Amino acid sequence: MAETSGSARVVPGTATPRGRFPHVRRAGDLVYLSGTSSRRPDNTFVGAAVDPLGTTSLDIRAQTRAVIENLGALLAEVGAGLADLVDVTAYLVSMNDFGGYNEVWAEFFDETGPTRTTVAVHQLPHPLLLIEMQAVAYVPRRAEP
Repeated sequence: MAETSGSARVVPGTATPRGRFPHVRRAGDLVYLSGTSSRRPDNTFVGAAVDPLGTTSLDIRAQTRAVIENLGALLAEVGAGLADLVDVTAYLVSMNDFGGYNEVWAEFFDETGPTRTTVAVHQLPHPLLLIEMQAVAYVPRRAEP
């Protein structure tokens, strides 16, 4: 990603946005990450399975883990990592999933990690999604030689 203020891009090798918006956008030393889900580049979803009879099984823990890992992959594109996150907003379809989501969150972060807001929403862009996160990271621009 270019080190200029206001640069934005779609990250190759990740799930293509379901609209005309970037995965990441830099504004000075801040990097904004668009809403990210457990969707893979092939448009399948981590934590979602359908059996031969059509019964759907959704796993908040697997989806949460995949979302956080996807945020990490997007941050890697700007030379950053999860430790650079300063704020995360998580959207849950059901607050009944809060416990499992919180358990997985604690695998990655503690009280020294990013601030966090969690809200319940009526639905997300696909019926197999239980969670989506957007984030802001602090990634100082490198000094020009």
